[in-house]
Amino acid sequence: MKTTFSRQFTMIAALLLVCMLITGISFLTLMRSSLQTQAVDTLRGNAEAVANLARAYDSAGALESSWDFRMSLSFFSEIGGAEALVCDETGTVLLCSCSELSCSHLGKTVDPAFTAAIARGGKAPETDILHGIYDEPRYITGVCISSDATGETIGYVIVSSAMTQTLELVSHSVALFLYPAMIVIVISLAAATFFSRSQVRPLAQVAETARRYGRGDLSARVEVSEKNTREINDLAQAFNAMATSLEESEQRRQEFVANVSHELKTPMTTIGGYIDGMLDGTIPPEKQQHYMQIVSSEVRRLSRLVRNMLDIARMQAQGIDESRKTRFDLGEAMSDVLITFEQKINAKHLQVSVDLPEKPVWTRAERDSITQVFYNLLDNAIKFCTPGGNLSLFLSVKSSTACAVVQNTGPTIAPEELPLLFDRFHKADKSRSADREGWGLGLYIAKTIVGAHGGDIWAESENGVTRFSFTLPVVR
Repeated sequence: MKTTFSRQFTMIAALLLVCMLITGISFLTLMRSSLQTQAVDTLRGNAEAVANLARAYDSAGALESSWDFRMSLSFFSEIGGAEALVCDETGTVLLCSCSELSCSHLGKTVDPAFTAAIARGGKAPETDILHGIYDEPRYITGVCISSDATGETIGYVIVSSAMTQTLELVSHSVALFLYPAMIVIVISLAAATFFSRSQVRPLAQVAETARRYGRGDLSARVEVSEKNTREINDLAQAFNAMATSLEESEQRRQEFVANVSHELKTPMTTIGGYIDGMLDGTIPPEKQQHYMQIVSSEVRRLSRLVRNMLDIARMQAQGIDESRKTRFDLGEAMSDVLITFEQKINAKHLQVSVDLPEKPVWTRAERDSITQVFYNLLDNAIKFCTPGGNLSLFLSVKSSTACAVVQNTGPTIAPEELPLLFDRFHKADKSRSADREGWGLGLYIAKTIVGAHGGDIWAESENGVTRFSFTLPVVR
């Protein structure tokens, strides 16, 4: 499997090579074309100059025998680096610009197709092999020599130069281009290696942190650095947020297991101890009825715990079934629940005040669940209300939201404890761990029910007054 570094390095190297190849080919093509055009243009100018000179000497009747014309051709060949041939109208070479007096080109006949091309267009192809004269490809051009008297073609001037010089210049240019290109490629690949590794290194850190986290190191986090790119830092922050969330979930799971174990240990120990006492005769028969009632009470408490946990799991997984929702008056539901606590209220001599709107406050919800919320909040308020204290219930409507409040006088809850009151098995008073009337689930159940109905619930406590409030949507 390829790594990110190898893929980036291969891609950058391939792009560099392709760019260099395209640049080199384009450069060499343009350079060769430019040199060829320049060489042919120069040859054409020279050919026209030689043709004009030949026309002048021919007018004087001394073209072939003129020593001055021969010297001019030789001088032209040496200075211009080209060779010139003067042919008659049949293409037979009459004069050559080479310095040898008995040139091998003299008397030879140029390919008739070549001279015909000159006669038709006034010039020859730019590159060609002049068969019978030159065996190698040359830059070549030709011009007709016309008579001043009649205007007829009396011969041809063919000027050519070897392509060797141009090819050597091109080859030198290739070398000059190749060496800097190699240096640029090496430097670019080194830079690509450095930058690719610097980009891959944070990803490797993320992978290593993930492996540490998978091995159980829940404190492992990815470092967020200004040296990283924004995308890498976004990935690191997302990973850290996920790790923090999972760590908190694991802590809550461990606390939940510990709390369940702790809460179940006491009743299970009590039940087992009483039953063993009756079986081995430690508890006499006349007291067994009393202890059997205690065992029965503990079993019912365990049953309620299991039922509550199942209800919570069902609501968290499935929410509230819409078919079970009905339209009812929140004030009426609150009053009905308050009546069920009459004995407990009288036992503690509490002063009760209720403030309900004159008109019904309609909501659409599962009535039994909302009744359970009122029950849990009132039960909690009565339990911690000081004897002879005040218990108050309020219901108000603002816009399309109803707000129910259960308030009692009693011990002030510390501010840092307020957000934890709705956690599973949390008890603000740690001494209540042995409280046999509750499991620390009442407020958690209330929060789950209200949340499933799209509402919110919170607690406030100051100066000996504690308020539990929750909201629900209002319908007409």
